[in-house]
Amino acid sequence: MRDERELDWRRHQRHEFPLPSPDLAPLVERYWIVDWSYDRPYRQLIVPYPNVHLVFQGGRATVTGVSSRHVVRELDGDGHVLGVAFRPGRFRAFLGAPVRSITDRTVPSVFPDVPEPGVATVEEMLRSCLPEPDPAARLAADLVDLIVARPDITRVAALAEEVGRGPRQLQRLFAEHVGVGPKWVIRRYRLHEVTQRMAAGARIDWAALAAELGYADQAHFVRDFTAMFGETPTGYAARYHQEISRQRSADAPGST
Repeated sequence: MRDERELDWRRHQRHEFPLPSPDLAPLVERYWIVDWSYDRPYRQLIVPYPNVHLVFQGGRATVTGVSSRHVVRELDGDGHVLGVAFRPGRFRAFLGAPVRSITDRTVPSVFPDVPEPGVATVEEMLRSCLPEPDPAARLAADLVDLIVARPDITRVAALAEEVGRGPRQLQRLFAEHVGVGPKWVIRRYRLHEVTQRMAAGARIDWAALAAELGYADQAHFVRDFTAMFGETPTGYAARYHQEISRQRSADAPGST
């Protein structure tokens, strides 16, 4: 059973997403800052993207690789965390090893200590250890951007044909620089587009959609969606619209 506080998380959490300075924007997608206050433990489901994160919490810095499926974090009491979301494909030089080696793992930070981390001090730290330009990293990042921009790319073969490289070349490139394969990245962003259709209130033929996205059948689509989002597509859609209805009621005149 889902925690009822999930529909009212804004009462307990405050989120900020500062953008990086222009000189760091090729490497950093965004910063994220979360403050929370709970009187009893709250298990929060986190949906993955192909970003590596540098996380500062409780005086400790860690690096979290790409998660291949949704994860659950427990929040309790009062807390604060600052994170750096690196652009997909841009962390290999900092790590000094294939990014696949930290997929689904959290490891000690590879960066110098930052005694009182804030966005400005973290940016100073990043500038102190900027890597040399790497054409392979640039290519990996560009391919992820292409996947995001092109909803018609639903298979690795289509991506390979688009960029004139073999599927195995792409597999090696993504394992080295992104941490997950091109198939995972393609499906992650296509599934995100499914949630956007849900948000728009579109009526969805699930079997037809599964075929459109390149799945062999609807069952495989449901399995992948559930792995990413922690619930079935129909369950996600119902909960999303429940939250929207609750928020509209709360914002209506005379509701307070």
